[in-house]
Amino acid sequence: MSAAKKNTPLLEVNALKKHFPLRSGLLSRVTAHVYAVDGVSFSIEKGETLSVVGESGCGKSTVGKTILRLTDPTDGEVFLDGERIDNLPARKLKEMRRRVQVVFQDPFSSLNPRQRVGDIIAEPIINFGLTRNRGELTDRVAALMDKVRLPRDAIRRFPHEFSGGQRQRIGIARALAPGSDLIICDEAVSALDVSVKAQIVNLLSDLQDELGLALLFISHDLAIVEHLTHRVAVMYLGKIVELTDRRTLFANPHHPYTKALLSAVPVPDPTAKRARIILKGDVPSPINPPSGCRFHTRCPFVFDRCRVEEPILRRVQSGGTDAVQMSACHLDVTPSSPVVPVAA
Repeated sequence: MSAAKKNTPLLEVNALKKHFPLRSGLLSRVTAHVYAVDGVSFSIEKGETLSVVGESGCGKSTVGKTILRLTDPTDGEVFLDGERIDNLPARKLKEMRRRVQVVFQDPFSSLNPRQRVGDIIAEPIINFGLTRNRGELTDRVAALMDKVRLPRDAIRRFPHEFSGGQRQRIGIARALAPGSDLIICDEAVSALDVSVKAQIVNLLSDLQDELGLALLFISHDLAIVEHLTHRVAVMYLGKIVELTDRRTLFANPHHPYTKALLSAVPVPDPTAKRARIILKGDVPSPINPPSGCRFHTRCPFVFDRCRVEEPILRRVQSGGTDAVQMSACHLDVTPSSPVVPVAA
């Protein structure tokens, strides 16, 4: 392997955009667009977990679907191991989809209710031609059942015979089946009970250590993200507003929106005191996003520049550490230089 190839991220996303057209009238003309994802850039290394977090409707799930080509991007570039995949014709997508798999939010609706578990897990193995005979296929399915900690005798059962957590384990086994390098977890634990969430997160962490998997973990649950991830990208209204490693984000968040999100995370200690940041107003419509900084309509630190000039994602001070912390904000909100809120 060449040095250049070795230093290439597993996944690289550059200025990714996804705009959904809105049509109206008898001729169904395009009258507006939903700016679901509007210039998102990040990379994921082999064996790394990048979490994408934000409020519902911020575009995080659309990012995952666009990378998978479940919906085609409007603009931007996506590279897998240095090879561009966002513009691949349909006939060449098969190899990409062998290496990039997905675990969906609802473990019941994402599984075929008419198929037995063994057939569900075997389907991608058969589709990609990864075994030579029935015996090899049976052994591979059984090994995947062991990896996700399901009993082998469950192979003959149907999805409705399992609990939600067990069904999600089946979904994970199916994602692992073709030998994938990257798994996109689209709210993979949000539909599960708290105790089951912990089991699934621990399973994903163990599988990552064992298989060297990379994960794109899409979630709104920051407590789960803090346990699982290496780096975090915070999204707001189609854009990344902060990107840094887990420790830096939770210890020293920079962007005012990130601070507000973290202040809303429940803590197990009822005596713990902390300042809760309450954001005023609603999230603006992605059909007509605000000019300048998209967060300025709800930001307690807004000033004139925020309303007219869009901030770029730039490196900022990270509390005296060497961590790379990127933030899209005109303010330098650090502990050493506090900012006084300015009235809107």
